[in-house]
Amino acid sequence: MNALKLPPQSDEQLEMLEEFYRRTKDVRLKIRTQMILLAAKQNLKAPQIGEIVGESDNTVRRWIKRYIAEGIEGLHDAPRPGAEPKVTADYAEKLVSTVRQRPRSLGLPFSMWTLQRLADYMAEEMGLRVSAETVRLHLKKHEIVLSRPQHKVSSPDPEYEVKKRRLRQHGKT
Repeated sequence: MNALKLPPQSDEQLEMLEEFYRRTKDVRLKIRTQMILLAAKQNLKAPQIGEIVGESDNTVRRWIKRYIAEGIEGLHDAPRPGAEPKVTADYAEKLVSTVRQRPRSLGLPFSMWTLQRLADYMAEEMGLRVSAETVRLHLKKHEIVLSRPQHKVSSPDPEYEVKKRRLRQHGKT
């Protein structure tokens, strides 16, 4: 296979790459930018770069070719086919803020959220109907998990525990 050679980069191009590398939060873009920087600044070849970044030679070559053809914009993922996601950023933001509120504080007749209740509430509020599973997946992205409620019988009576113990003992004898 022919060795792929990145054309010499100007100081301005290198500075833009370094700034993009520092600024981006996307790990995939960071690795792709690192590949280009290693090729440009250290004159490394695809197999060497692949070893450093943990990718195959072919992957490194593909991203260098895309960078040569399209510049920094070529390092972004190409658009994928399929329907656009239904859930917008506004919907996801409203979902997270809603789940962090008690349902009764929103005037609802229940005190615990379930995925279906959230989906129904959000459909009314945002005019967008999604499944309970879609709600679960969006909550999971924000590290929020709805668990089953733990039912515990309690009483405001200060002697409740004593009476409860007495009843248990009486029932066993």
